[in-house]
Amino acid sequence: MQETLYYYPYSLYLKKKYGEKVYKLPVNLPVSCPNRKGGNKGCTFCAGAGAGFESLDCHIPVAEQIELTKQRIREKYHAYKYIAYFQNYTNTFLPLEQFRAYIKEAASCTDIAEIAVSTRPDCIRGDYLQVLDEIRRESGIQITIELGLQTANYHTLLSVNRGHTLAEFVDSVLKIRPYGFDICTHVILNLPGDRITDAIETAKLLSALQIQTVKAHSLYIAKNTRLCDAWENGTITLCSKEEYFRRLKAFLEYLSPDIAVERLFGRIPKEDSVFCNWGTSWWKLRDEFLSIMERTQSRQGIRCSYLHGAALKHMDPGQGRT
Repeated sequence: MQETLYYYPYSLYLKKKYGEKVYKLPVNLPVSCPNRKGGNKGCTFCAGAGAGFESLDCHIPVAEQIELTKQRIREKYHAYKYIAYFQNYTNTFLPLEQFRAYIKEAASCTDIAEIAVSTRPDCIRGDYLQVLDEIRRESGIQITIELGLQTANYHTLLSVNRGHTLAEFVDSVLKIRPYGFDICTHVILNLPGDRITDAIETAKLLSALQIQTVKAHSLYIAKNTRLCDAWENGTITLCSKEEYFRRLKAFLEYLSPDIAVERLFGRIPKEDSVFCNWGTSWWKLRDEFLSIMERTQSRQGIRCSYLHGAALKHMDPGQGRT
């Protein structure tokens, strides 16, 4: 079954961009998150270790992390171009010169075609973007900025204690755009309180803002989080697997066909979670979901007809004439 029949896969996007397969190398920095400062406990779903469970220790130098991971990926996948992916926590939540040094170290490594910087919408500022632009011009290495939005529903953003709302996301995209960096947006399609209409609105927002890539996650519940407490005491419920499929299908149908999709489901080591993917492996879920897309003759973008003054298409040509 070919994924490209149903959605635009990130692997194809990279192959078009670089002419061959490109693999991400996670890089872990000794950095935190503004949402965990001043007594704040961060997002309700965020574990103490953040999201970089596949990363090496943050105290290993950047170049060494890249080389160690590169060796493993090259042996397994025979890859020769890589993305240095600053993955965990908020990587622009660093003093500017320290941030510059880390990015320049990654840019100095061989076979790096791109640097991806994961951060928050409320941690995008002009001087940090200028540093990335300078490094791109000096090295020829492309830049992607990954922003965690999670949902277009600002009520849900407040309830999960994201520490920002929708306005900050839009502001960050508008600040990044003049630099021409790719933007990847992370979304979670089954946050407690969200409905299928929120999945659709999130797709429409990303399409209107002309985001380049998206990562869709199914919510997992990590141990030792406030979300875990709420799950165990029964104050929240999660939607069924079938409902998640319904939301993911609608999300893709309303998503612009020009936006590459990097992920459809979230992942976490089993020992670190109390709930993940309804007890099923992500690849089995993917295969089941693609079967649904095939059976219903669905594909990405088939409902992306709401932009560019869509209502004017239905106007009577003679309307307004006297």
